[in-house]
Amino acid sequence: MTESKKIKTALISVYHKDGLDAIIAKLHEEGVLFLSTGGTRQFIESLGYPCMAVEDLTTYPSILGGRVKTLHPKVFGGILCRRELEGDRQQIEKYEIPEIDLVVVDLYPFEETVASGASEQDIIEKIDIGGISLIRAAAKNFNDVVIVASKHQYAPLKQILDTRGAETTRAERMAFAREAFAVSSHYDTAIHAYFESHTSAE
Repeated sequence: MTESKKIKTALISVYHKDGLDAIIAKLHEEGVLFLSTGGTRQFIESLGYPCMAVEDLTTYPSILGGRVKTLHPKVFGGILCRRELEGDRQQIEKYEIPEIDLVVVDLYPFEETVASGASEQDIIEKIDIGGISLIRAAAKNFNDVVIVASKHQYAPLKQILDTRGAETTRAERMAFAREAFAVSSHYDTAIHAYFESHTSAE
């Protein structure tokens, strides 16, 4: 199956922003609408592109010191909606949930924070919740959504945008999903290893 899907709305929320400007420029050129949080939204706007704040969509501010920003049905409903199911489409219309076709997200630098010798409190705060949830949701719904889970995937996405515009095949979306689950798996393995070493040291 090579079913192509158009990217119309992108949720972008990243810790590392290097290399992102070229992606954003191309997406804007293709008419893609941006949705973002905090520092990433400011970064997108600093490049001269309009960007809707996630808080304006959800009507909730970032709370608990930034621990809860994107965890909301209006975000995850837009990602997990199965476009081919009439029931899903009716529900997102009823609750005014926009479809999200591209998710660009990376994870807090957990391994780097551990390696730096940071305090336990700082290390725990680098356990990403929203980011890992966005990755899993978008990857699960690869039939409709493109997931870019690390800056290493910017190049493949940029190549697609340059070649075909803001349109992806199912095979491409599945390949991005495979890489996303690899990122998720590696991240959770690193967190488990940290707890394993500290539990055995007690």
